[in-house]
Amino acid sequence: MNTDHSSIGTQVSAWWHRTFVDLAQQLRWSYLPPLMVYFAAGVSGLTSVVGAFFLKDYLDLSASFVAGLAFWAGLPWILKMPLGHVVDLFWRWKSLLILLGASLITLSLVIMYGLVTAPALMSGTMPLEDWYVVALLLAPSGYAIQDVVADAMTVEAVPKVDQDGRPFTPEESRAQHTTMQTLGRVAIISGFAAVAAVNIWIFSGAEELQNSDRLELYGQVYLIALIIPLLSVSGVVLHTLIQRQRRLRGHPAHGAENVTEVKWSILLGGLAFVALSITLGTAEFAFAQETIFVVSLAVILYLMSRLLKELEPAQAKALIGTATIIFVFRAVPLPGPGLTWFEIDELGFDEQFLAILALLTSLLALLGLFILRPFMANRSIAHVVVVLTIAAGILALPNLALYYGVHEWTAARTGGIVDARFIAILDTAVESPLGQIAMVPMLAWIARNAPTQLKATFFAVMASFTNMALSASSLGTKYLNEIFVVTREVTNPETGVVTSTADYSELGYLLITVALISVIVPLVMVLLVQNSRFHTSD
Repeated sequence: MNTDHSSIGTQVSAWWHRTFVDLAQQLRWSYLPPLMVYFAAGVSGLTSVVGAFFLKDYLDLSASFVAGLAFWAGLPWILKMPLGHVVDLFWRWKSLLILLGASLITLSLVIMYGLVTAPALMSGTMPLEDWYVVALLLAPSGYAIQDVVADAMTVEAVPKVDQDGRPFTPEESRAQHTTMQTLGRVAIISGFAAVAAVNIWIFSGAEELQNSDRLELYGQVYLIALIIPLLSVSGVVLHTLIQRQRRLRGHPAHGAENVTEVKWSILLGGLAFVALSITLGTAEFAFAQETIFVVSLAVILYLMSRLLKELEPAQAKALIGTATIIFVFRAVPLPGPGLTWFEIDELGFDEQFLAILALLTSLLALLGLFILRPFMANRSIAHVVVVLTIAAGILALPNLALYYGVHEWTAARTGGIVDARFIAILDTAVESPLGQIAMVPMLAWIARNAPTQLKATFFAVMASFTNMALSASSLGTKYLNEIFVVTREVTNPETGVVTSTADYSELGYLLITVALISVIVPLVMVLLVQNSRFHTSD
């Protein structure tokens, strides 16, 4: 018996060391700068709760239109292709790109501050809905620019030799890159968790405030959010200082071994994509989003085919299979804003409780990253996606339970303990961590295998491809919200007139459809890829 207890204790100790202690031991000072930029991206969630409530209560935009906005907001991430190549070409001046991104983020926050604190003044220049759309497009543009630089910084942050100048083995290099990419996702989700905790404090007692006081509180949140661009700028400054110290010690700088040649197909293709997007977006073309999606996907696939020539044939096939699996996993549709509106209107979730949900979700995501890091480092990406897909199906059940009133039955039989809020704590409706976790193995693969002089370009093109999946998800979400129409009550912030009434009768069908697609489609794609010549075991 003692031997059994000793064996179990040894196994637990080994698991603890492999999961947590080993990660802490692999942490290096050089990892900190890109992590600061990623953390700033996570801190962007500070305004998510405020934005959701302001949109629901004061902006008369339909659920399908809001879902369509997510498509346009995702376009800057597709432009990571030319941006990544620009970073490779002008790596020495990357700080200027970070400053540009920070400026766009700041402008977005200032616009939102004006919307919530001085709506009459803002509407005198342009409708509030138009201002909201502008702010919604500026922010992701800034974050996409900064993310491109941060991705390339992660490659430079991982050393090629140890302190004695001995090159790391492929296994050691794989572990370090997996750790770096895991820490990147940890930094983003830690940002979510930090701002969720801040939101819980900020919105304590907010349910008792009048509308005017509530809007003033929203404005304070947007002012606090100005710390976001400051964090990212600080990260690139620290990166510059660390790399300068490494050069003084004789370590090579990024791109020193090879000079990056200009890939005109990437730059001109990105420019053409921008022109097409602006033209169709402003022309009120009925199928503008679909046209842009098809054209941009074709461009990305072409650029991928060009870059794949830089790899060995076996590596190229493995990357195609890997990217396809990740694409489909991220392309499944979401419920859209109607679910959050239902939780606010019908279940009585206030700003503080949504912040609590966000905090718990972020903490669970962090725990998932830590626990799954050894699993991701030793299992194929296909295996990881299967596990995450099943998890996504399980995590869809609380939403359905809440909509169909299961919480009323459970509350009546548990003395009110297992009520709507208790069940919602099990849910991940605010921020899903699964997409972040799924990206880690592919990012680590690129960091290990992409040519040194084209690291940022590879990151950007592959990220653009997987971000196209989010655009596909936005389109799917829009289509489903056009089929299953969900509306909420909207009040004009200037006149107090109700301009829309609530109707959640079709939300249940929407949730069921989303859940089935989210489980069936990715599993079928994994099966198809793994039985083709593009199967991946990496």
